[in-house]
Amino acid sequence: MNTRDWPIRAKLTALVVGPVTGLLALWIFATTLTFGPALDLLAARTLLYDLGRPGESVVAELQRERRLSVVQLAGDTALPALAEQRTRTDQAVAELRRRVDGEKLRDAADDLLDTRLDQLVSALDALPAGRGFIDSRKVDRAGAVGLYSGMIGSAFQAFSGMATLPDAELNREALALTALGRSRELLGQADALLAGAVTAGRYAEGEHEQLVRTIENQRFLAENAVADLPPADRAGYQRLTEGEGFVRLRALQDTLVRARDLPAGLDVRAWETSYAAVSQGLRDFELRGADTLAERSVPMAVRILVRLAAAGVLGLLAIVVCVLVALRVGRSLDRRLTGVRTAALEMAEHRLPDVVARLRRGEEVDVAREAPELDHGGDEIGQVGRAFNEVRRTAVQAAVDEVTLRRGLNEVFLNIARRSQGLVHRQLALLDRLERRTEDPDELAGLFQVDHLATRLRRHAEDLVILAGAAPGRGWRNPVAAVDVVRGAISEVESYDRVDVGEVQPAGVLGRAVGDVIHLLAELIENATVFSPPGTRVDVTGRTVPGGYTIEITDRGLGMSPPALAEANRKLSRAPEFDPADSARLGHFVVARLAARHGVRVELRPAVPGGTTAVVLVPSDLVTDEPALGPATDGAAGPDDRRMAKVTRLATVPRTRAARPGRDRPESAVLPMPAGRTSSVETPADGDGLPRRVRRRGPVARPRPVAVDNPAYRTPEEARRAMSALQAGTARGRRDGARRDAEPSPPEPPAAPDHPTATERDA
Repeated sequence: MNTRDWPIRAKLTALVVGPVTGLLALWIFATTLTFGPALDLLAARTLLYDLGRPGESVVAELQRERRLSVVQLAGDTALPALAEQRTRTDQAVAELRRRVDGEKLRDAADDLLDTRLDQLVSALDALPAGRGFIDSRKVDRAGAVGLYSGMIGSAFQAFSGMATLPDAELNREALALTALGRSRELLGQADALLAGAVTAGRYAEGEHEQLVRTIENQRFLAENAVADLPPADRAGYQRLTEGEGFVRLRALQDTLVRARDLPAGLDVRAWETSYAAVSQGLRDFELRGADTLAERSVPMAVRILVRLAAAGVLGLLAIVVCVLVALRVGRSLDRRLTGVRTAALEMAEHRLPDVVARLRRGEEVDVAREAPELDHGGDEIGQVGRAFNEVRRTAVQAAVDEVTLRRGLNEVFLNIARRSQGLVHRQLALLDRLERRTEDPDELAGLFQVDHLATRLRRHAEDLVILAGAAPGRGWRNPVAAVDVVRGAISEVESYDRVDVGEVQPAGVLGRAVGDVIHLLAELIENATVFSPPGTRVDVTGRTVPGGYTIEITDRGLGMSPPALAEANRKLSRAPEFDPADSARLGHFVVARLAARHGVRVELRPAVPGGTTAVVLVPSDLVTDEPALGPATDGAAGPDDRRMAKVTRLATVPRTRAARPGRDRPESAVLPMPAGRTSSVETPADGDGLPRRVRRRGPVARPRPVAVDNPAYRTPEEARRAMSALQAGTARGRRDGARRDAEPSPPEPPAAPDHPTATERDA
């Protein structure tokens, strides 16, 4: 049995309960061994008066009825005396039944005696049927003798069951008296056989042999029983056998044994007189002996009970003292150990976390006040308490130092991130100006690649801001279409060309959450591209569901094991504290922080047939209707077609957006070129801030047109959209170059400007 994890109270209780239980069990055992015999001695009187006396009366009446029944069977007429005897027998049997059915006798009887009482009652139940057989002469004299002898034998079996006294001497005397009763019963059987033979005038077949065996058994039982009697009782029995009736009866028995036929000169009157005297003398002797046993058993039981009471009281007092001492010592140990445990748990679960939380809020913490001295005595428990005091002070001081260090580390992260963000923003602004001045498509594509790298660098700088516990600087004022949010996230991933956008149902995301949702999706998409083979695709879909808008990102990699998946979902379900040791899962931490900020739910699931699916549920309070599309510029494709084309890879039609001040360059922004020179003409074909350039063929040597630099500021998002539009236009130009008209499309009417928020301008 492993008791290592038991509570201290249970261990102390086990230490106390074990010895006390053993002592109590020993006390109960000793008490039971002594108390049981005392009860048996006290029950001897109950057995004598509730079973012995009524049972002996039943035996005497059955013996008389047996003799009369045999005489009636030997004669030809019914005996009136037999009917009277049956009435007396029924009265005795009824009294015995009443005593046997009483609770007093049953409570005093043990299991053996209880069984023999049931057997006696069953034997007496056969008496009416036996009488019927006798009256109808369906049995002979031997059968009648056997019928009554069986009932009387059951009674003597019950008497033997009474002889279970704890005292050996008393028990031997009780068995001797029972044996004397059996010898008297054999004498009665011999009298019944002789009475039947005298009435019939001769022995029936086998009756003489049965008479001889009965007389010999009676003498044998009497001799053995007398040997176990006390000397005084033996002397009394000897005087009884020396009487005239015993001497005459023994002489008549010897005559009957020697003669094989019924003697002609047998003095029947002398037999009847001697038998009556001997039977009554033996019965009185047995009853006196039983009364003596009962009287002797009571004082002996009282002495046993007195000794039992003295030993029981002393033993119980010792047990009580042991229990009180054990409880007092155990309670003291439990209270002191519980105090140490409570102090440790309070420090670990409440005080230390509260100190850390207060330190993170910038509050001052007094180490001495937060870790006061605790006095637990001078023994080993007190030494443990003093050691724990030192541990508590050290823990609080370590918490103060750790939080101070972490606060400084966060400040360093935030300072570096802010500096990096400033440099990246300046770099993006510089790239934007260079892109606007560049007319060569190859150089412009290179600038767009640098723009893409700078955009990714900006996201990594925002990761530092999130690690420091601050919020990124990007923000929008107006809702943004979900498809644009997905597109913006893809543009911040290195392997964006491996991402396939499936069906994205129309919806909008509130401006206050757009930047964080883009960042969150970008982290998940980048994980999907990094942890999947280079030749596989990553699918992104979006749909409206009850409770919000779901975006699913599925890769075709090796997937994650169930334990790793469960651990990742546990981290994503809450915003944990940043642990520098877990830098391998930095993206999970960033995603969890961003999701917790807006109530977004992120869950990783196994993909079919392989890989992992990241499910992002944007809550309904952040989802709105999709912003209205700008006017179409291509008569062949409506808004729905352009929306569906938008989610295909590279061959996309940019989303029509309202012109932004400082981003959309009007036709006057490009200076006219001299005739004969080759230039590219800008047309507002897609309406999202990027003019469509159509390459014209001309002389090999051509001057580069000078474009008027628009001093207005272009945000990184607009630069990213411009780059995506360039890629889409290039792919479409390669596909439909043969059908494209050389002339630019008519200009699109200007739309209402969508002014960026202050946060967006700062970005």
